Amino acid sequence: MRVAALVVLDPEQKTALERMARQRSLPSRLVERVRIVLLAAEGLENQQIAERMRITGEKAARWRMRFLGGGIAALQKDAPRAGKPRSITDQAVKKVVNRTLHEKPANATHWSTRTMALAAGISEASVRRIWRAHGLKPHRVRTFKLSRDPEFAEKLEDIVGLYLNPPEHAIVLCADEKSQIQALDRTQPGLPMKKGRAGTMTHDYKRNGTATLFAALDALEGEVISMCDDRHRHQEWLKFLRVIDDIIPPHKQIHMIVDNYATHKHPKVQRWLQRHPRFHMHFTPTGCSWLNMVERFFRDLTENRLRRGVFRSVEELITAIFDYIDRHNEKPKPFIWTAKAADILEKVKRARNTLHNPQSA
Repeated sequence: MRVAALVVLDPEQKTALERMARQRSLPSRLVERVRIVLLAAEGLENQQIAERMRITGEKAARWRMRFLGGGIAALQKDAPRAGKPRSITDQAVKKVVNRTLHEKPANATHWSTRTMALAAGISEASVRRIWRAHGLKPHRVRTFKLSRDPEFAEKLEDIVGLYLNPPEHAIVLCADEKSQIQALDRTQPGLPMKKGRAGTMTHDYKRNGTATLFAALDALEGEVISMCDDRHRHQEWLKFLRVIDDIIPPHKQIHMIVDNYATHKHPKVQRWLQRHPRFHMHFTPTGCSWLNMVERFFRDLTENRLRRGVFRSVEELITAIFDYIDRHNEKPKPFIWTAKAADILEKVKRARNTLHNPQSA
């Protein structure tokens, strides 16, 4: 009678295999192999294991020998299997990648799977697999803008310094206007969402006026000071500065991060700031609104409250905005800035080099 090779487990192997046999997250075929080895370690022959586990004796013998030859790691690997030979050569793959990167179709700005399949003489599925393997997404494009501000580095370090190391006995406010917020009413009532169907709203609308939101986000606490008005001239900006001056305790210095909008630098605004020396203005570099964290709050306001809102008057719009801000201030959550100025400058440096030397990208 043929006797199977003896399986002897050391304590660590036995503990590891027993743990694997109990795990529900592992693939069933791996658990099966582990059980074969555990039964073999108990002294069962291959045929006995096959009868108990309702598998073939050949499978029991195969995984017994695989374990003896490679340990637990061998149970997790399947032997290579013969398959259909490749119909697309490496040269064909390289050609698809090169055309995707360096050419454009005759009547479009970018390739689609259909146009590339037609040009390369392969199937759409093959094009899709090649693009996925090489990380190519011709249908997507990302926008960018490099600041040309000659004082970019200095302003960047100043503002990032306020975020990462705010001054003591002071408050850092990220302030800006969200202008021309439209009070839009839909021309027809939409249908509510239900199982299997999204909510609906008409694409056309009725304009009922506009409002401008002035907001100052406390960079440390996350609270928002706000004011709404009809316009966004220097007169309204001065009114908002007075609101901030009344709300913030008089013993605190106020550091305000703002953009380069002409209203913020108006001569009357400058004279008012000279009379209120606790206000310190920090201007973002030109074309760098992303440095002002209040823009993130504006995005959330738009996504969560305004974009799908229905407003029959400017008063309804303003009420909705203030209600959103009040609820936000009940449980304020600050936006955490983590990027260091040196890391941003290095990234900008690489972007400028790429812009001037596209071949190096």
